[in-house]
Amino acid sequence: MSTIVATLRTDRARRLRAALTALLVAAFAVCAPFYFAPFQVFQLTMVLLYAVALAGLNLLVGFGGQISLGHGAFFAAGAYTAAVMLDRYDTGHLATLPVAAAGCFLLGLGFGVPALRLRGLYLALVTLAFAVFLPPLLKRLEPVTGGSMGLTVDKPQPPAWSGLAEDQWTYFVVLAVTAVALLLARNLLRSRIGRALLAVRDNESAAEVMGVRLSLHKTLAFAWSALFAGVSGCVYTWVIGFVSPDSFSFVLSITLLAGLVVGGLASLYGPLLGAAFVMYVPSVAQDISEAAPGVVFGLLIIAVMFVAPTGLAGLAGRVRGTAARRLTRTTTPAADDDRSSDSEPAAADDRSSEPEPSAPPTPADPAPADAEPVGAPPRTEKE
Repeated sequence: MSTIVATLRTDRARRLRAALTALLVAAFAVCAPFYFAPFQVFQLTMVLLYAVALAGLNLLVGFGGQISLGHGAFFAAGAYTAAVMLDRYDTGHLATLPVAAAGCFLLGLGFGVPALRLRGLYLALVTLAFAVFLPPLLKRLEPVTGGSMGLTVDKPQPPAWSGLAEDQWTYFVVLAVTAVALLLARNLLRSRIGRALLAVRDNESAAEVMGVRLSLHKTLAFAWSALFAGVSGCVYTWVIGFVSPDSFSFVLSITLLAGLVVGGLASLYGPLLGAAFVMYVPSVAQDISEAAPGVVFGLLIIAVMFVAPTGLAGLAGRVRGTAARRLTRTTTPAADDDRSSDSEPAAADDRSSEPEPSAPPTPADPAPADAEPVGAPPRTEKE
């Protein structure tokens, strides 16, 4: 019974801690654009849109067990879809979001077919080839994409009733899109599709025996991942207002994968932490060394992975577990002393209640030397 009560208390504490964390994060997210400079608000906006892309990559790599080095290509596809619609067809900004999401979903669905027969390094090589191949293709399609010069589009303007600046309005729009995307990813992982992805990741043979269709769910993993990347690319076009092929080189794909690993694979909070790492660490590396920022960036990744092998999302759990173990070790001797001190009076009482051992019987006095032996005849006076 005590074990059940302790378990319930643990679950209640965990839920309370999660609720408080979410409340604090929401309060910070809402109040941040009013207390930071415009450039810092821009950085927070970039963190949010990168978190959407990493959430999709987390579905594929962290929960699906597959690998992709071409996620930047899906990001570029969503960005160019929004840019072409805004520049060529003069559509509204919000109208570009569902089109970019649907187009990238279909692109990921078609690209997921090779994933059925490839895995590991072979799948990574194919996805990397896709990321390397796309920027030159965008340069060749100059009538549509603008070629090497790219496309310049208008940013979303705040309505008059909001009273917000342009950077603040863009931040809140991206925050709404990010909140919906992360909520969708969370619900997707808790659905039948998410459980099937976990089963495929852990053991494909066992998943197939249990009735999971490997081909369907592997393809859907690429499709959903591409959808999130396309949404992130579309929002990127809103924020930057400019796209060019050089902005989406294969380095972007490598950076996104590194950010996910650093943030924490198969974690709901990993994409947010990884997005912050992708956004802020390169600027820190640039400040440390203007000659070789890439070297500093790589060394920082190595340092983070050495300190937190499971990512930044798992570091908090490790610290909490270490603190709990040390607290247990500190309180256990004191508890033992209390138990021993409590038991000593009881033992003393027990000893006092025991009957005292009786003294050994004293031996009888020896008979005198002139004593008559038993049964001897009576003595006469002469004797």
